[in-house]
Amino acid sequence: MYRAALYSKRLSLYIGDILLIDKAHKIMIKIKNVVSCTVAFVTAFAAHTAFATSTSTVEIANTSNTSTNQTADATANADDPNNNYESVFANLALHCIHQEFPNVVKHMMNNGDDVKAPNQLYPSFYGCLDWHSSVHGHWLLVRMLNTAQDAVDKDEIIEKLNISFTPKNIQGELTSLKRENNASFERPYGLAWFLQLTAELRQSSLPEATKWLNTLRPLEDEIVARVSAWLPKLAYPIRTGEHSQTAFAFGLMLDWAKTAGNKEFEALLTSRVKDYYQDDTQCPLAYEPSGQDFLSPCLAEADLMRRVMAKHEYSQWLSAFFPSLTASTSNWLAPATVTDKTDGKLAHLDGLNISRAWMIEGIMQALPEGDKRLPVLKKALSSHREAGLNAVFGDMHYMGSHWLGSFASYLETQRGLN
Repeated sequence: MYRAALYSKRLSLYIGDILLIDKAHKIMIKIKNVVSCTVAFVTAFAAHTAFATSTSTVEIANTSNTSTNQTADATANADDPNNNYESVFANLALHCIHQEFPNVVKHMMNNGDDVKAPNQLYPSFYGCLDWHSSVHGHWLLVRMLNTAQDAVDKDEIIEKLNISFTPKNIQGELTSLKRENNASFERPYGLAWFLQLTAELRQSSLPEATKWLNTLRPLEDEIVARVSAWLPKLAYPIRTGEHSQTAFAFGLMLDWAKTAGNKEFEALLTSRVKDYYQDDTQCPLAYEPSGQDFLSPCLAEADLMRRVMAKHEYSQWLSAFFPSLTASTSNWLAPATVTDKTDGKLAHLDGLNISRAWMIEGIMQALPEGDKRLPVLKKALSSHREAGLNAVFGDMHYMGSHWLGSFASYLETQRGLN
């Protein structure tokens, strides 16, 4: 549910969607022309102190590194029940999960047979620029069906998911995943989001969810087996602020294990998490962020450890981990600033603000009531949520729009807490 604590007045959204797709030449080994693919979203909304009504300039992404700005003015009726954040997030995913280009394909090519168009390599998850964004774009749609189906286009979402989730498509995904020299594919970030997707399906009351989950299970089984084989060999945690980070991925994986009732996997992962992180102290939060982070190494670890510790134990651990976090701390953590939304790496920082917000919220939930650190954390949560959601509802380029809706949905539906 969209929390009233964030907005004290009714949300008014101005949505203008422009989807321009230049006709692409068939993609094989030789690509003469790059496809220009455009998703433009104009949203503005009025809310108490946090957000101002505005007309957004829409930036259009294309693979030839050119961009066109289009300004769209849309007047929305504030009393229209469809003016809600759920429809905005859902539309972001609906526009990209079957948009093939632009596309970043990251895999080992063993021979010429591995040179194929994205939708041939990954028949289910070829959209939204890259595999992991496509996966969590699908998760976003299931999440909206589970939490706000009256506020979104339920029929269109089901139609799109039925196109993606077919036995033939998943068999194609498995074939690509099992290719030689491909053991590290989307590990751990994309694999964790896939498990989040199947966890969401397990918690759904939709009749279609059971069919979709059964279709996805062969891929789920392969992913769990891969991660289970990898964990004993992973000598050290990965402490980056991008896709290879282990702390965030392990949190999603633990949540999946509990939802799926996979005690063996949960025990293995919990044991490894404690091996990696339990003795950590004085995390250098002052060194964050790096220039292209979308995950905080320190906050992700703190958000992870609450999942494997009792409250009293966690509170003590957090004191040693963040010794600078005290009741008297002022301006403990400032939101990051994005300087160029057309640069996919620099735009990561918009997502960092959102993920920091949900991680801080997770930390707060794990602390005892009345803990003197809570007001400091609440202040940081508020500033990061405002900065992050401004990026989603405001001026956005495809380098952000293809994935930020998922991050915003994870935050606003409190997925990490449920």
